[in-house]
Amino acid sequence: MHLLGAYILSSSVLLVSATVSNSFRDCSHFFYMQTPPAGIRRTSLKNICQKYADKLRYATLYDSNRHLPLYSAYIFKKSDGKRRADTPWMYEPQLVSEGESSNMKVLPMIKDISPLLEDSQTVLEDYIDAVEYRRGTLNPDQHQADPDDKSSTYTLTNVVPLITDFLETCWNPYLDTIRRRLNNFCHGKSYIVTGVTVSGATVKRDNKDRLSIPKHVWMGYCCPKFDRNSPYEVRFMFPSYGGYALNEQTGNNVVEVPLKKLETFLRSHTEADIDMTIFYKGCVSENGIKKRRDLPSVDLQPV
Repeated sequence: MHLLGAYILSSSVLLVSATVSNSFRDCSHFFYMQTPPAGIRRTSLKNICQKYADKLRYATLYDSNRHLPLYSAYIFKKSDGKRRADTPWMYEPQLVSEGESSNMKVLPMIKDISPLLEDSQTVLEDYIDAVEYRRGTLNPDQHQADPDDKSSTYTLTNVVPLITDFLETCWNPYLDTIRRRLNNFCHGKSYIVTGVTVSGATVKRDNKDRLSIPKHVWMGYCCPKFDRNSPYEVRFMFPSYGGYALNEQTGNNVVEVPLKKLETFLRSHTEADIDMTIFYKGCVSENGIKKRRDLPSVDLQPV
């Protein structure tokens, strides 16, 4: 009897652990080769498959202790760069309770926000005293083409506080540069991961730490199939490249670097393993594979 009870208890613990430990299994297609970035270490990470209007839109790794997304991963499709101005801000019910819907919902009025919602993620009220900062989306709407995909970016689990001047004069122009580069020279899907490093600084509300301020914001893209005849000044930026910038009032220019250098930078500024990677095998070009397939067969029999 004791053995049976122990077995049932053990099975229950395993079942609960499997439920609480979220997975990117349902939204792995947003990652290159269905493989999320590897080597990021924290104890309070939640893997969110961001869902809007009953459709999965992108994936976010969320630090539930800091109420901070560490990265969002999405597929870039050719975009006109326009932004939506009519989308209300939303939240993730699945972080409030496991029994809740996985569809993001519009944030309720301040007086109607439950303590459970506030405990699980940031709310708009947290930004009231963050006068130097604006809400910066990791998956930006200007990188999406479909109207619903654009709307889905307006959830606070996809948002980090960025210095207003940095966002407007530095980061947003960089996002547009990437948009135009991929529009022009990437054929097929582009996989993008945009994330942050943690500074330790916070914005308080009611004497509680509510907003974690990123030290850096970074982005890496993977375009397996690209234009082999692209101009010289961008040819070396394929199949993969990246960039990072300091989230400060000054000294915040975006530094564009090869993917390996971006990964090296992140290893030294985040809690990451020595083998931390953003894209599986560093993002492999498909151009060479196609070229080999197109070559005529060669008769290797001796003459």
